[in-house]
This record gives sequence, C-alpha cells and structure tokens, in this order.
Amino acid sequence: MAPLVPQGAGVGARIDALADLLEGRGDLAGADVRRALHAAPRHLFAPARGWCAPDGPGERHVIDRDADPDGWWAGVYADASIVTQAADGAGDPAAGVDEATSSLSAPGAVVAFLELLGVRAGDRVLEIGTGTGWTAALLTTLGAEVTTVEVDPRLAETAARNLDAAGVGARLVGGDGAAGEPGGAPYDRVHVTCGVTTVPYAWVQQTRPGGRIVLPWMPEFGDGHKVRLTVTGDGRAIGRLHGAADFMMLRAQRTVLPGAPDGEVVESVTRLDPRVVAHAGVAVAADVPDVMGGERDEGGDRWLVLADVAGTSWARCRVGAGEHAVSQAGPRRLWDEVAAACLRWIERGRPGRSRFGMTVGPEGQDVRVRRG
Repeated sequence: MAPLVPQGAGVGARIDALADLLEGRGDLAGADVRRALHAAPRHLFAPARGWCAPDGPGERHVIDRDADPDGWWAGVYADASIVTQAADGAGDPAAGVDEATSSLSAPGAVVAFLELLGVRAGDRVLEIGTGTGWTAALLTTLGAEVTTVEVDPRLAETAARNLDAAGVGARLVGGDGAAGEPGGAPYDRVHVTCGVTTVPYAWVQQTRPGGRIVLPWMPEFGDGHKVRLTVTGDGRAIGRLHGAADFMMLRAQRTVLPGAPDGEVVESVTRLDPRVVAHAGVAVAADVPDVMGGERDEGGDRWLVLADVAGTSWARCRVGAGEHAVSQAGPRRLWDEVAAACLRWIERGRPGRSRFGMTVGPEGQDVRVRRG
C-alpha cells in the first residue's frame, strides 16, 4: 500500500515517506540508498499507464497519469511493482490480463537487493535486465560505473530515453543477459533484476575475485530466494540465501509445467502431507533441481502436481486429510523423489532458508545446508 502523504505533496515528501516505510520494515538500512532514491526519483522511470501490483496487502489496479494523476502518483510511490510489458509486448500492460513480462520493480525489492550488493563509489557494476532503467540510475547515483544489459529492443529503447531524460550516463547494451557483457569485464558487482534457476557461469567469470553477485534464485520447485554470492580466487562463487524474492524470469530460462505424458499410471497412497512438502521447497529444489511443482484444482480436489523439466515423467498427490492419493507415470517416480527430499529435510531439523548456501563453479551449481 502507498505510504501516507498529504494530498498534493511534493516529490521529496513522497520519497521520504516511501523510504521511511522501507526502513521501518527493514529493507532500507543505509543513508546512501535513501539519497539515491532522491537523486533518481522513481516517477522518471514509471510508465504513463501500467498495472500496479502492491508487494503485500492491497488491490491490483491500473494507474493512468492522464486519467487519474493523483492515483498515478500514489501508485508510483507505493511499494508496488508496475507492469510495463505484457506477453513480450503483445498484450496491454495496464489490463492485468496477459502474463507480465517486464515491470518497474517494487521499491522494497529493489532496495533490499541494493543493500545486499553493497556497491561502492567507483565500482564497475554489470546489471542484468535494464527494464525501465530505474535500478541502473540508482546504481549510478551511488557512484557506480554501470553497464546494463537488456534483451528486449523495445524495452531498451524506453530505458535509454528514461536514462537520458534523467541525465544518467549508464552504458546500455542490447543482448542476452545470460552471457553477461565481457566487453566491460571484470566487474566488481553483478546485479541481476530477473529470476534465474541456474546461475550462468559467465557472470562468475566476468567478476573479480572478492566481487559480489546478487540475484533472485527462482528454482523450479517452491518460492524464490534472494542470493548473494562472493567470487573466489579459484573460479567459483559462494554465498547464502537471504530472503524471499519473486521476479520475472530471465528469458533464456523460462519454463512451464508440462502436461502429463502418456504411459502407465501407478497409483498409491501416502501419509506424508503434500503441504509439508511445499514448506520444504528450498530443500526439494536443492535435492531434485529438475523437478517442477505447483498446486492445481482438478475435479473439485486440490492436487500437488509435479513434472520433470524434460517432460518425461509426472506425479500428483491430493491435498486433504488422512491418507493422500498419489498418481505417478514415466520412467521416474517424481513423488517418491520429492517425498524423500522432504523427509531428509525433516530429519535435519527443518532448516530454514538462511541455512542454505549456494556454490557456482565450472562444474555447475550446488545448493545445500551449510554448517554454522
């Protein structure tokens, strides 16, 4: 919801009210980031029309600068994302109907990642996902030398206009962010504004030893997570999970839950509650990273539905009281794999998100419970 500000308040008062809200919630800690919010005001990067989605309580709604200026200002300086593109440009971003494919991220999420990044004046920063250009502007006002990569040419054009109008000198490059931007490497920081399931190793290769990478890790199963990695001298990046995150995916890593393939269906029952499995999301994602999952309503019942990314196998377990019906098909028994991962998590004492760490190296990505 929008912070309380007097009607007709100036931009500075709106920014301070928003910053106070974020500080009180623990997202904003440093005075430098607060100053950056003033130096790169969010309204300069907001669309004239968009779909406003509060990051918390509040109804989603359209904002329109011409039709309802007061509502537009309130939405721009609320802790809410504003959809700026739908269906990769084929839909109306202000309708709230088609899948959102780009947005002006909610200030709370933006600020939380900036705090994790810990950018210093003079740092060379690679940003993956320019969007409207707001985060690149914030990084620049924090004293960074910013290279920002945007895959969508139309979004890049809009961001370039926004940055130019705001007087921001970030270097904007068109291309697939999964490849990074080797022309500006090595970087002191890498700031990722889109979700990834697997961290591209190019980002590690293009970061100095001791440099940081912050990103929204969006595994195939369960919720998303903020991750901060530090690059080591042996070609790896290591770090921990730091909190919840929900971002649109890097286009190169988009996936959808596939339909059930043909094949013999094996029926069984389980006493393990699928709701407990859902709560073990990060543990399941760590142990069986290629299994996707989500709840669906079918025939009046609620099911936890699973599928492997390759589309070879599927499973579902009915949510309800008592024993739970399980159906599985394909060469893998996905419910059995996911249930085993959940039980291992229970045996470890149900460690929370902050106990998990991530390592990225030439051999791939590893997520597991860390000691200490």
